[in-house]
Amino acid sequence: MSQPSETDIQQIFDRIAPVYDRFNDLLSLGQHRIWKKMALRWCEPQQGEKWLDLCCGSGDMTTLVAQKVAPSGQAIGVDFSKELLAIAANKAKNYLPKIQKCLTWQEGNVLSLPFADNTFDGATLAYGLRNVANIPQCLTELHRVLKNGATAAILDFHRPSDRLMQSFQDFYLDRVVVPLADRFEMTEEYSYIAPSLARFPIGTEQVKLARAAGFAQATHYAIANGLMGILVLQKK
Repeated sequence: MSQPSETDIQQIFDRIAPVYDRFNDLLSLGQHRIWKKMALRWCEPQQGEKWLDLCCGSGDMTTLVAQKVAPSGQAIGVDFSKELLAIAANKAKNYLPKIQKCLTWQEGNVLSLPFADNTFDGATLAYGLRNVANIPQCLTELHRVLKNGATAAILDFHRPSDRLMQSFQDFYLDRVVVPLADRFEMTEEYSYIAPSLARFPIGTEQVKLARAAGFAQATHYAIANGLMGILVLQKK
């Protein structure tokens, strides 16, 4: 399967937006919420800081960041899917006023961020790096908009080195993800996951790409028995 274009991926996420949250909960048995909190603990947003959440989807990670920087900080969620941003904004109506005040939703492209250099105290990116058309460019843009000393945490799927876990991951994608997508009439939309994972750089390769983008420190942590990974970055 050839790599989908940026427009193709954008259209996919617009189409899956109505089932996005439910699907994530079902596929991970709710564990994605724990993994997002783990990623956040590695970069530790502080009250009053200004943070960026790239590929924010329906806003779960952005909201976790907002809870950390509230009441005087700012958490900006960026995504190229209008449909997912609309869901994020609608969900935010139920949050505490101090959290709502911190949140901003912005349509944008992670390959050309609409922010000045050295703007943010930190950033997160959950389950989005694997889907960008140009990973090195995305990392370079992330580096550009972060302040010196800022940290970032990138959470995504990972190809485990253990053969047994590799077999489990293949089984899970074929026997769980595909039938579930078929049940929701989203087979075509979710068929990109396996090939996108096959193309996605493993942890050591992500570290090299991050250093090439200018990050002074880059460490990849395998979690969930190697099925997931968190790339922790720091700008000098």
